[in-house]
Amino acid sequence: MSRRPDILGEFTADHRAVTDLLTRIEETPDGTATRGDLVARLTDLLFTHCAAEEEHLFPVVQHDVPDGGALVFSSIHDHLAIGQYLSDLQSLQPGDPAFTTLLSGLADTVRRHMAAEEKGLFPAARKALPASARAALGERVRADRAEVAEAGP
Repeated sequence: MSRRPDILGEFTADHRAVTDLLTRIEETPDGTATRGDLVARLTDLLFTHCAAEEEHLFPVVQHDVPDGGALVFSSIHDHLAIGQYLSDLQSLQPGDPAFTTLLSGLADTVRRHMAAEEKGLFPAARKALPASARAALGERVRADRAEVAEAGP
């Protein structure tokens, strides 16, 4: 049996990385280039994470988890809101007063979303999906990520 994380472990690890980046961003002074760089890293991580959830996890949750459609709908709704925040942030400089306001809204939305997934969607998926299926999905996520990394920007 593999000791590598299953799909839920992969996404939980992503959530920890997002939390760490948010904390670093919040501890970095407003208006600095460093803050802008950290937000760019957060943007890449969130877009990659959301796309992987939508491609690999949500279809099986919708199909195999009781009330999976409602869980997926809620998560996709959050992903759309997160994407809008990220898009709006990309059009601003870190010194713009709206940058900090948008960043605060993004952080609140992301933290609420991750908590909802970890308390609702992930446990429901863990209960409904066999360990072997979760492990295979985790391998697929890692393979896709390796392929993207190999292709480069």
